[in-house]
Formats: sequence, C-alpha cells, structure tokens
Amino acid sequence: MADNKKISVAVIKRLPRYYRYLGDLLNVGIVRISSKELSEKMNITASQIRQDLNNFGGFGQRGYGYNVEFLYNEIKKILGIGKEYKMIVVGAGNIGQALVNYTDFESNGFKIVGIFDVNPRLIGMTIRGIEVYDADKMEAFIKNNEIDIAILTIPKTQAKATAKKLVECGIKGIWNFSPMDLELPKSIAVENVHLTDGLMTLIYKTNAVLDK
Repeated sequence: MADNKKISVAVIKRLPRYYRYLGDLLNVGIVRISSKELSEKMNITASQIRQDLNNFGGFGQRGYGYNVEFLYNEIKKILGIGKEYKMIVVGAGNIGQALVNYTDFESNGFKIVGIFDVNPRLIGMTIRGIEVYDADKMEAFIKNNEIDIAILTIPKTQAKATAKKLVECGIKGIWNFSPMDLELPKSIAVENVHLTDGLMTLIYKTNAVLDK
C-alpha cells in the first residue's frame, strides 16, 4: 500500500483495468505473468505498469513477474472491493433503469437498494424487484439504510440541488450521470460521467482514422 502519498488520478483510473484483466487471466488458469506480457494485453507500456504498481508496493518478483491471483487480490483490497456497498439511484428514466438492470454491480459488492424519482408515472413501478419511491422519501431512506453511494441520472437543472441534499443526508460518494460537473466539498467523492463526451471522442478518433 502507498505510504499516504498522493496517487495520481490517472493511476487510480487504471486500477480497475488491471483488476478486470487479471480476473480474465485467472478465469483461464494463468498463474503468473510478466509486465511485458500484461502490457501487450492491456496496450500499456511495461514500464507504466511497473510504475503504477510501485505506488502500492510493487508486488512483482525479478525473473518471475507477477503472481496473477496475488496481484488480483491486492488490487481488490486497494480498490476496496470485497465488502458490500449500498447504493441508490436518483432518476428512474432510461439510464437509471439500465443501471439498475446491470447485474455485474452485485458481483463486485455494489448493491442497489433504492430508486427515487419525481415523476408520478414512474413512482410505484419496480425494476428488478426494487420499487421506485417518491424523491420526498429519499432523505429518510438514506438515513435508515446507511447508504454509501448515490447514482445521479437526472436532468442538469436538478443535479446541483439534489447533490447538495445527498451530501446533507450523509452520502460520501456520488456517481454523476447528469450533464454537469458537480462542485462539492473535498470530503465527498464524485465521479462525473459525460456520455456525450465519450461519443465525441469516438467521433474524433473515427474521423482521424478516416483521414489517414
């Protein structure tokens, strides 16, 4: 583990990729792998992999490489995967429903236990057995169920006020799918997801390929 030194966001964002690729290697029975072999699979340089992992202790052995299962479990601990995290979804529209229906969350300990919306047509419906509640009940639900993470899939106009309310209710992590970056206290972890940004990046890459 890193000795309380600040780890760059770029390194943190690569950790889930390492975890995913190592899991795939475990599933096909790979016992050990070198940084060079891992770099070829992940399209990251071997030196970058070593630098990233050295932030947390290295884990490799000269002449051997990495024990896949050991490294997988160490990254799992670094990421905090292994215990259960209770989540709610705020916004039961198309994106919210798609996230609730994504069953892989649960295999990593992320459990959606509540869904909230302001739309009378959505309140009362169930998604994978989870009822959509009126947003007015959100505060009491969070406090009574010790919710860790809130997922926002609501319009831009509602995002700021809703995030403020979530923070006041004790939420420490927000996964934000609304089309705006949230400005919250540093004690609150926020991950902003802008779907159109990804699409525009893809279009740029597509045009760059076509221009070659």
